[in-house]
Amino acid sequence: MLKRFVLLSLWAGILSGASGAGASGAVSRAADPDSSMVIKKTTDFKIDGEGSSANWAAARAFDITVQKGPKQSAPGKQFPTKVKILYSDKGMYFLFDCTDKKLTATIMEDFGLLFKEDVVEVFLWPDTSLPIYLEYELSPLDYELPIIIANIKGRTEGWKAWHYNDRNRVQHATSAQGGQKKSMASVEGWKAEFFIPYTLMSPMVAGAPKSGTKWRGNFYRIDYDAETAYYSWQKTGGSFHEFNKFGTLIFE
Repeated sequence: MLKRFVLLSLWAGILSGASGAGASGAVSRAADPDSSMVIKKTTDFKIDGEGSSANWAAARAFDITVQKGPKQSAPGKQFPTKVKILYSDKGMYFLFDCTDKKLTATIMEDFGLLFKEDVVEVFLWPDTSLPIYLEYELSPLDYELPIIIANIKGRTEGWKAWHYNDRNRVQHATSAQGGQKKSMASVEGWKAEFFIPYTLMSPMVAGAPKSGTKWRGNFYRIDYDAETAYYSWQKTGGSFHEFNKFGTLIFE
């Protein structure tokens, strides 16, 4: 009963604060960003961290590039970073291909502070009537951080998935190119491949999106070599949580 009360209280707070959520104004007044992309549909397939499935041939790769990070006067050094996305009747597939020189990764646990080391991130905002969205992070060593973010007037709180099991668990795998997949190894790059089931985003998402459905979202990378570099698809003012600057995803 206590858990149910806490969840109901959270939703009540979100609903009452939705009209003023976010640093840039009300959710309902958020301007559509300039950039959008079409997500192609696929049949389900097995991931291996290499992106070797033939299904990926249908997806167009796009670049994510550096931007200024928190307290940075200029963007850090940029490595080529490409992303592909597909969706099926069960969930969404993501493939990040990250050129790199060193795997700055020491955290050996899920739900750790992965963003303090090398990481890729996906933010999905399916229901723009509420300031709540999914944040998913994956490290080069294949440790994950899946959380639901409530963002009320620029103040954020992350909530772990409840009963995180085979019903709603993310499938994920990583690989290293030109070196070993181990902490602080010298490499030429690394890849992250993962499948996010729609069940993880319940009740924001009731099921597979129909053709023409639009979500908002953004895609990120943080690289910690000699200098920290923050990558994004749609540029933010420093914080990755500026959801009113997310791009538009259109399901084919």
